[in-house]
Amino acid sequence: MLKDYLGEKKVEYIEKLVDQDEKAKAEMLGVSGGFLGVPFSVIVKNDGSKETIIGFDKNRLDQILELK
Repeated sequence: MLKDYLGEKKVEYIEKLVDQDEKAKAEMLGVSGGFLGVPFSVIVKNDGSKETIIGFDKNRLDQILELK
């Protein structure tokens, strides 16, 4: 659902498969505080700050990405 939604909104993203990539898994563990569920999104804003979202939270995505 997340990939479909981002595609629909024409939002570019990088998909990392934490079940197949140990480096991506370690990165996620560090950023998420130990959470390994998916989807887990890290959004880097224009000012360089980062927001994280656990699961598919359309309202939070819209807010952070300023989507309508």
